[in-house]
Amino acid sequence: MNRLLLSATVLIAAGAARADEKINVLIIDGQNNHNWRQTTPHMKKWLEASGRFKVDVATAPTMPRGPQKPKADANEEAQRAFARDQLIHEAKLNTYRKSMETFRPDFSKYAVVVSNYNGDSWPKETNAALEQALSSGRLGLVIVHAANNSFPGRWKEYDQMIGMGWRDNKYGDRLKVDDDGKAVRVPKGEGPGASHGPMHPFKIVVRDKEHLITKGMPAEWMHANDELYHGMRGPVENVHLLATAYADKNKGGTGEHEPMIWTVAYGKGRVFHTPMGHDVGSMHCVGFIAALQRGTEWAATGGVTIPLPEKFPTGDAVRTVPAK
Repeated sequence: MNRLLLSATVLIAAGAARADEKINVLIIDGQNNHNWRQTTPHMKKWLEASGRFKVDVATAPTMPRGPQKPKADANEEAQRAFARDQLIHEAKLNTYRKSMETFRPDFSKYAVVVSNYNGDSWPKETNAALEQALSSGRLGLVIVHAANNSFPGRWKEYDQMIGMGWRDNKYGDRLKVDDDGKAVRVPKGEGPGASHGPMHPFKIVVRDKEHLITKGMPAEWMHANDELYHGMRGPVENVHLLATAYADKNKGGTGEHEPMIWTVAYGKGRVFHTPMGHDVGSMHCVGFIAALQRGTEWAATGGVTIPLPEKFPTGDAVRTVPAK
C-alpha cells in the first residue's frame, strides 16, 4: 500500500470502535444498471477499514442478454442466425430462472444488509425473509444510490423500506425542503418524478445535526462529482430526513432542496438510505465514506461509535481519498 493510500486509510479508520465482536455485513449485488463490480469492492473496503465490520458479498445471478434483432432488410443468413441465437438465449434464460430461484441469502448470519442491487425480482421467499428480519429488528438495511430504483410495482414492502426512490410522479408522494428548512410533502401526480441532471459536485446541507449519523458533520459540506437525484417518489412513511442538496436548475435540477440522507423505521428495523454513490469516483468522497460507515453501524445497532475523519469536506472544498 502506498503512503498516500495508507494515510487515507488511517484518516477514515482512525479511532474506530474497539468492539469485541465485529458487525457482520452482507452486501447484495449482481444486477444493476451501474457498475456494481467496481462499487461493491469499494464499499467493502471502506466499511472494513473502519475496524467495525466484517463484510461478505452475495452476488445474485446475472440475467443473460438477448441477441440483437437484425435490421428489417437483413439477408436470410442473418435472420437464421438470429433465430438460432434466440433459441440459445431461451435456454440461458431457463438456466438463469432456475438459478435465481435458489438465490436465498441467509440473513440470520448478519446484522445489516447493504443493497447495491437493481434488477430482476428475487424469490418471494427471499423477500419475505428480509421483511421478517428487518421488521423484527434483527436486521438493519442500507440503500445506496440505484438500489432505490429496484422492484418498482413488484414489491410493496420494499417501497415501505426505502421510503422513496426512483419512481415516476404517479407512483407516490415526494419530499422536499423549502428555503426556510421546512419539509414539504408533494402529493402523487404533482411535480416531477425521479430524474437527475449531469454529474457535478454539490453541497450537502445537514438538516438534523443531532442525529447520531450526522452529528459532528459541518452544517454544509461539498460532495464529489455525482448524480443528484431529484423528484424521488414513494409512500414517504416513517422517514426521518438528515440531509439535503440543492438541485440547481442550471445543472438539470428542480431548483429545490432534495433529500440526500435519510432513515426509515420499518417495524422495529432501521434503514439508512442515500441516493449518493453513482460510481467509484463519487464514492471516493470522504463525506460519502463516513456517512456509509456511520449509517451502516446505526442501521445494525442503533448507535454510532465510528468517528468522523479529521479532514472532512467543508462547505467550500470536496475531500476525497486517493484512487489506487
